[in-house]
Amino acid sequence: MKIKRFFAKDMRMALLQVKEELGADAVIMSNKKVAGGVEIVAAVDADSASSAPTATKQYRASPAQYDNRKPSPSTRNSARELEDDRVSLKASNANGASMTQRFASMLKQYSQTPDTEHRAENEDSLTALLQRNQTKTAPNRQLANESALAKLMAEENPTPRQRPRLDSSRYEPKRDNEPTLTQQELESMREEMNSIRRLLEHQVSGLMWQEVERREPLRAMLIKRLERMGLSLELADQLACYIPEETPPPKAWKALLGLVSDQIPVVKKDILQRGGVVALLGPTGVGKTTTVAKLAARAAMEYGSDNVALITTDTYRIGAHEQLSIYGRIMGCPVRVAKDSKELADVIHQLRNRRLILVDTAGMGQRDVRLSEQLDTLMQESDEVIHSYLVLPATAQRKVLQETIEHFRRIPLSGCIMTKLDECLSLGEFVSVVVQNALPVAYIANGQRVPEDIVIAQPKYMVAKANELLEKSTENEPHYWNSDSERF
Repeated sequence: MKIKRFFAKDMRMALLQVKEELGADAVIMSNKKVAGGVEIVAAVDADSASSAPTATKQYRASPAQYDNRKPSPSTRNSARELEDDRVSLKASNANGASMTQRFASMLKQYSQTPDTEHRAENEDSLTALLQRNQTKTAPNRQLANESALAKLMAEENPTPRQRPRLDSSRYEPKRDNEPTLTQQELESMREEMNSIRRLLEHQVSGLMWQEVERREPLRAMLIKRLERMGLSLELADQLACYIPEETPPPKAWKALLGLVSDQIPVVKKDILQRGGVVALLGPTGVGKTTTVAKLAARAAMEYGSDNVALITTDTYRIGAHEQLSIYGRIMGCPVRVAKDSKELADVIHQLRNRRLILVDTAGMGQRDVRLSEQLDTLMQESDEVIHSYLVLPATAQRKVLQETIEHFRRIPLSGCIMTKLDECLSLGEFVSVVVQNALPVAYIANGQRVPEDIVIAQPKYMVAKANELLEKSTENEPHYWNSDSERF
């Protein structure tokens, strides 16, 4: 390692001397201000020093050039002291030792020199400089040296001036001129995405169903059978899970029908036995008036016609109350007409001594705007509690039945009455709706005859009828059970 001290008027000249003498690989050990300029102590590896330019020798060989710089006396004295401070290290393992090890060897050799008085007198000697530099961390010193050398290199090799960058946004087309998607195009894209989603859902559900058929074939057959009966997939899947897979198909189907009957809610107390005010609601053409006549006839036969009264609120149709009046005259029961809630309350008060009062409401679809007015008529303040029953046809689709229940549930429903059982081809839709809505069934009307074609609702009867209709619709299809399963 080669260490040398440099003096100059300013830092720029000193760094130029370091670069000329020791090369670009030199490391600055310290720098400070002195009289007449600055002082820099720099070091370089011996290998790097050998490759440094020979300008230094030429510079020393021409004292005239050096004299032209006119250094101060202190600068001349320091230059003479610098010649004494030069140390050349010769280690046996120069190729393998690091710069730190070489520097330590140099310190040891320098400390063993006999000229201690000369070192003590010179405060700016190499040892003093090294002791001051020990307090500085190596990373900071290296960063400072590299920064100084980099600055020097940058001054000697100035980079070409960069041209200002053009603002590319100035040449971009305005967004106002860009084509925008119309609402119709957005709707088309949304519909296409929904179609893809439905297709994927269908494929996934198909794969899941194939897995169920492979792992649980009996359960898959029972679910399909209940769906053919008319039950919803959710209800069929829930009930089929309770049947063990090893059960024989005929016994499994019989047990499944028993589970279906257990789920059907029914009215615990007969309407005729309980008495009171009973109103029948429902859409147009479901058989409300005929059902009122059947119930009135049975009540008159059991309790007497003087204990039964009929009221109609159907004032929308011309001659709507005439049919009910004919039934009343035949049975000997009074028939009254109520136009609004006040008249209904007055009529009920007049007939309060009757055991059973049946109210026939106007037939309106679940989407009719006048339905709210009709329901408000029944929600009147009266001393008597009105028990409302929804009349539902067995011939209606599952979605129609569900929508009807949702619209008429604005008022509390005590239950429902199923009509047109003799006209339906599948009973599972009605069973599925009443089970999922927990709507108890009071009566089942299976014909037009008064008062014969009406019976109290029984779950086993309903399930047996549903299975009978299923057997008729699938009599030409192969299956693993027979018609004897309906007797459970």
